[in-house]
Amino acid sequence: MFENVFKNVDDVLWKEAGCTTELDYTEQTSWMLFLKYLDDLEQERAMAAELVGKPYQFLIDEPHRWSSWAAPKTADGSFDHDIALVGDDLIEFVDGSLFPFLKGFKERADGPDTIEYKIGAIFGEIKNKFQSGYSLRDALEYMDALHFRTQKEKHELSQLYEEKIARMGNAGRNGGEYYTPRPLIRAMVKVTAPKIGETIYDGACGSAGFLCEAHDFLRHGSKKLSTSQLRTIQQKTFHGKEKKSLAYIIGTMNMILHGIDAPKIIHTNTLTENLADIQEKDRYDVILANPPFGGKERKEIKQNFPIKTGETAFLFLQHFIKMLKAGGRGAVVIKNTFLSNSDNASRALRQELIESCNLHTVLDCPGGTFLGAGVKTVVLFFKKGAPTSKIWYYQLDPGRNLGKTNPLNDDDLNEFVELQKQLTESDKSWTIDVKDVNQETFDLSVKNPNTPEEDPLREPGEILDDIANLDAEAAKVLDGIREML
Repeated sequence: MFENVFKNVDDVLWKEAGCTTELDYTEQTSWMLFLKYLDDLEQERAMAAELVGKPYQFLIDEPHRWSSWAAPKTADGSFDHDIALVGDDLIEFVDGSLFPFLKGFKERADGPDTIEYKIGAIFGEIKNKFQSGYSLRDALEYMDALHFRTQKEKHELSQLYEEKIARMGNAGRNGGEYYTPRPLIRAMVKVTAPKIGETIYDGACGSAGFLCEAHDFLRHGSKKLSTSQLRTIQQKTFHGKEKKSLAYIIGTMNMILHGIDAPKIIHTNTLTENLADIQEKDRYDVILANPPFGGKERKEIKQNFPIKTGETAFLFLQHFIKMLKAGGRGAVVIKNTFLSNSDNASRALRQELIESCNLHTVLDCPGGTFLGAGVKTVVLFFKKGAPTSKIWYYQLDPGRNLGKTNPLNDDDLNEFVELQKQLTESDKSWTIDVKDVNQETFDLSVKNPNTPEEDPLREPGEILDDIANLDAEAAKVLDGIREML
């Protein structure tokens, strides 16, 4: 049923003039989904308070509550068509009253870690793109069929929302910025193995896939958790930053659907933070990230980093190294050219990484891992506090070409996760000693010693001689044919 609701809402949005891309569909679905979730959460809390004889103070006042304007009901619980706003009246209410009211929560909230602040932050960034109040009414009625009352329902909805984010990521370059293949994220989480009580950070969190998967690893990968452990996961574990408005909204919504009521995601450009200002209290135990690459930052932002570079991903890597606590673990996706680029910034950053951290594992991902990205990537796994002595490489080879209809899956990464536990060598994995690395270039290229060597390139003169010999043989054949005619 849930899947049909999402499909029906997409069909409505497809006909809506204000929505033209999968990004628009996800954005508009998000704000309706958020308000429906919030209404179910408030109703659940109100019933719980009533059972113990306590009053409950609703966050959303009566006129702006979902059950008042989006889905008014009659006494028997059926939809009340007589009082439901529709057409221009509905658009006027949403744009002129609802959104301004919700946006105001940011100023009225007690602090940034409250759900009130998140409400204000989301509706300060998002805009209603419905132009037809009749289309919006249809979408709201479909959305009202969704329920968040049980853990099973919340899990199913979070899975459907992940699928929607994936479709958005497949829709084009901009959408792809927000989506990292979930099987790759899960493998990265398994290798870093976060524990309850540790803090987890992603400074370029996009749709919050890393934080959501880490949450599921802690929440569902353990035995029955205590109330204290659940509170730690809910309130003290996950932290993120995101620069782009749509990604911030989607990431926040994604975490809420995964069970984090007030996600600690900050809408900011992470790279504006000067590394020299970072103190011990600002650092984290685990960092999981796929920072954007290929972008360019302004000159004043580059001044925040000791290694000056125009490559956004290299700035993020410096940030992540600085943000890790001593003994903290990091897993970061980066372009594979980082391992071999000869420019000064790349060399200096590689040196910084292997001297300040134990870069124990490099996962070499095949082309097609990131749909539409057009570049090959590696994942760097490192632990801060001791220099690197040996690096274990694994060359991921799924045995097929990856693409939109044939994406990466969990089975593709099972061998990597298993072999990585003991850093076992195989046809696809090998170890290098950092003492053997060129100390001038610090070239860490992926070079599988188990791959048969290709025939060496021949000298140009030798090739020309072969061509001349072949031409002579061809001339003799042609002469023979002419004599036969």
